[in-house]
Amino acid sequence: MQNESSGPQIIRFGAFELDVRGGELRKQGIKIKLQEQPLRMLEMLLAHPAELVTREELRSRLWPSDTLVDFDHGLNKAINKLREALGDSAEAPRFIETVPKRGYRFLQPMANAAPEASIAVLPFLNLTNDPENEVFADGICEEIMFSLAQIRDLRVTARTSSFSFKGKFVDLRTVGQQLNVRTLLEGSVRRFGDRLRVTAQLVDVADGYHLWSGQYDRQLKDLFAIQEEIAQSIAQNLEVTLDAESQPVVRGGTENVEAFKEFVRGRGFFFQRGQRLLASLECFKRAVTLDPKYALAWSGLADACNMIGLYGLASPEICVPQAKEAAQRAIELDPLLAEAHNSLAASHLFHDWDHSRSEREFLRSLELKPNNALARAWYGYLYLHWAMGRFEEGAEQVEEAVRIDPLSAYARGMLAFAYLPIDGDRCLEAVQDTFRIDPDSFLGRWAQMGALNLLGRYEECAKVGESTLRMSGRAAWIIGALARTYARLGRQADAEALYMELRWRAKREYVAPAVLGWAAWAVGEHDEAIRLEEEAHAIGDPSLIAAKYWPDFADLHEDPRFQEILRARGWT
Repeated sequence: MQNESSGPQIIRFGAFELDVRGGELRKQGIKIKLQEQPLRMLEMLLAHPAELVTREELRSRLWPSDTLVDFDHGLNKAINKLREALGDSAEAPRFIETVPKRGYRFLQPMANAAPEASIAVLPFLNLTNDPENEVFADGICEEIMFSLAQIRDLRVTARTSSFSFKGKFVDLRTVGQQLNVRTLLEGSVRRFGDRLRVTAQLVDVADGYHLWSGQYDRQLKDLFAIQEEIAQSIAQNLEVTLDAESQPVVRGGTENVEAFKEFVRGRGFFFQRGQRLLASLECFKRAVTLDPKYALAWSGLADACNMIGLYGLASPEICVPQAKEAAQRAIELDPLLAEAHNSLAASHLFHDWDHSRSEREFLRSLELKPNNALARAWYGYLYLHWAMGRFEEGAEQVEEAVRIDPLSAYARGMLAFAYLPIDGDRCLEAVQDTFRIDPDSFLGRWAQMGALNLLGRYEECAKVGESTLRMSGRAAWIIGALARTYARLGRQADAEALYMELRWRAKREYVAPAVLGWAAWAVGEHDEAIRLEEEAHAIGDPSLIAAKYWPDFADLHEDPRFQEILRARGWT
């Protein structure tokens, strides 16, 4: 058998990659903890895909003759650890097949190279002491990223993953490997008065060679022209094919620097989600006030309003119509703005409950910008999964969102949700991937509760729910879900306490009636639960887009009155 060290140093298979030189196994950029012997065993198997690696070969390489150890016990332990790390099993192998009494065979094909035309735009350095200029540095980086993402033949890593390296000094080769790209763009921004200096370098990940560099000394008002020039230069250097609708231009932008700053702040708050959505909305409102023709800011305002309605942070009677108006305004200003079509697609779901128009807008958004991770996640989960019940198709779209944004806890949390009706164990595996990025991920914990409930592991689910209540500030969705779990455990007093907590909160603040209905049903208040769901239907509660397929609505399906609500919402 040949020495494995002469092979490729990064070996990719499925969602995993083995860094042979660094001695690390990663899953879509996230390091997986694995001991030395299972790691070396994986290296041997990967060096000979689809071929038998015998027990004798493993013994000679990993358990030399002078090693005092029970070989059979050591081999079984190592292979079990390896399968655990890969989420594999001996009974239904996806990666490693056991050949009885002979050895093991690796089943999946290799994919050793990142896509030929692929790039990540790293956060630009702020070279001044003024924290305000951090906004400019981040904004320039994001706009270049957004511009490049319009190119169909170029794979661009999304914002969340690129910004996970902000403030960190990491070897560029490591960054490239974690993001699975061939090139990186890095740069710096210095502002002095009304002047701006921007430097940028395009680097080949494999050898650190500078493919291109540029320096721009301009007036502040030329900020947006600089962004476009950099994007054009990168496209030319990577020799990607451009067409009329995929030019790397700054779409939907503004020439108002203050409006630009508010937009960048708003986008930062939006990606933090939760209560930060309210701060995001205020930033977007200020941006469109400063520049009423700022299409991207109108799209951001629409997204913030829609998510505020979905998360139950305000009454949908106020925020959901505002979202649709903002999305339509964005498209009027720039019909080719992919983000605006994604915003309108969500509004057709939340405000109009119009499936066909929603899908048309999602597909138009992805046609204009295939690299939009948010559009992939929303189309896959909100539309294909929640609204249509097309689970496999939905999961494929969210998987693509993870490929675009591999270090995003949000994308991975959405993937866990997407796997929930397909395979509870696979959902829990995706949850662990989410926790490796963000141990406190709200979406990860909520998906974990859903999977544990479906698998009948109610005690574990209750513990997860109780800890999630503490870290989330007692989010209403978790209270409603946990009340159902308590009811299944026979902890009726605990379920009733949660229901009463939501009722009292509803007297002081908005609580989504659909979610309150879950808790009411759990404590046996069935008539009240149906009344609440009817109220949710009347006010256009966006939560109801999940009413057919989300597990927390499942108990209500046995009541004919709830079936009437489903029919009124277009389900048969």
